[in-house]
Amino acid sequence: MLVVLALFGCGTDQDITKDWSAERLYKEAKEAMDDGNWKTAIQYFEKLEARYPYGRYAQQAQLEVAYANYRDGEPASAIVACERFLKTYPNNPNADYALYLKGIVLFEGDLGVLVKLGQDRAERDPKTAQESYETFRELVKRFPASRYTEDASARMRYLVDALAMHEVYIARYYMKRGAYIAAANRAQEVVKRYSQTPAVEEALAIMARAYDELKLPTLRDDAVRVLRTNFPKSPLLAQLNFPAAKSK
Repeated sequence: MLVVLALFGCGTDQDITKDWSAERLYKEAKEAMDDGNWKTAIQYFEKLEARYPYGRYAQQAQLEVAYANYRDGEPASAIVACERFLKTYPNNPNADYALYLKGIVLFEGDLGVLVKLGQDRAERDPKTAQESYETFRELVKRFPASRYTEDASARMRYLVDALAMHEVYIARYYMKRGAYIAAANRAQEVVKRYSQTPAVEEALAIMARAYDELKLPTLRDDAVRVLRTNFPKSPLLAQLNFPAAKSK
């Protein structure tokens, strides 16, 4: 019986890849990816890196692991793999792709939640969206001619709009709770930091209402004037029933 158990144990631990070359590991991993077998692909790529760390397939394997983890629903592992690649091979021709993939993982991981925020979740930290923006910005700066730069730039614009709206959500949150100084400060940040975004329109209206509540008519009227000048057809103007502001 002992002999049988020993033989059985050896059989369960057998690694079919133990004699595979780097080329075969890479080929089998790619085939697994083509079939959507992400976990198998990751295992093969990781074995390749461990056994042949200095071969020509090792660098590409790191990027493939990042993508496979992304597709397998493991964003944290995908980001770690991208960062490891960029640190190990900062001058690799595929560094632009590593940055782009990291930005995409961050973009898809948190932005969907960020843009759906309601007032009850106004204080959520948009850290992931900010990290995505910074990653895309690095890509655009380092690789202006990259095939990924155009899409990265578009996503940056989208992120800026979303981050600005997040600040507006927070300002709304404070207004609802009567924290008028905090609301005015948040709205003012939108006007200063995100002056080219659509969120400025509502931010100015919030500033006007907050200053009115704070009995600061000069600041209130200034906010209304800026809103009227930059958004003359804004429906928010009709909601600001301040006699002093209307007369100017």
